[in-house]
Amino acid sequence: MGAKRGSLRVRRKKTGLLCAFFKTKTTGTWWTMSVSLVKGQRISLEKSNALHKLFMGLGWDPVKKSGFFGFGSEQDIDLDASCAMFAEDKKTLVDVVFFNNKKSKDNAILHSGDNLTGEGERDDEVISVYLPGINPQVHYLVFTITSYSGQTFNSIQNAFCRLVDTAGNKELARYTITGGGDYTGMIMAALYRKNDEWKMRAIGEKAQGRTVKDMLDPILAIL
Repeated sequence: MGAKRGSLRVRRKKTGLLCAFFKTKTTGTWWTMSVSLVKGQRISLEKSNALHKLFMGLGWDPVKKSGFFGFGSEQDIDLDASCAMFAEDKKTLVDVVFFNNKKSKDNAILHSGDNLTGEGERDDEVISVYLPGINPQVHYLVFTITSYSGQTFNSIQNAFCRLVDTAGNKELARYTITGGGDYTGMIMAALYRKNDEWKMRAIGEKAQGRTVKDMLDPILAIL
């Protein structure tokens, strides 16, 4: 099924949450609206006022294990947010940004650093993106999360990935991981160029890998 609001069409397929921009028929003004986004759905990011600086944030909490007298304990979970940059042919890897390489060669993508435990509120790791500065050769930015410690997502709760417009700290998109599983990585989302316009695709594909380099074959399979 689909719904039309202003000049934006939204298709619903599975699960997820994103933010979109739509143009009202009466005023012709672009407004921000939250839509329930689905796995595989694509949406334009260029319908706002000069969207330039973004960041992808990752947050999670370890599952509490029940103990004596109902008290629970938490184990440290080392999840890592990464970004793989591909050329237009969807095969050529141009660059990778992750905890061991915190800045892209074009200086347009920056990793905030590694959180080894998942403690704290809001985003545990952040990857900043400056869209105008991205190497023209790069057409795909693929964001992944992996468990470097090798612990599966059965040990993780409240995990999420969100895309935020740095100007005004406006959240544009959010994808929440629900339900654990015996996998150690997930391909969360991709930003890609089409007709000189950046778009976002919600992916949510499970995979196995301790680092983004272990995820390259699964990424290539879905691009």
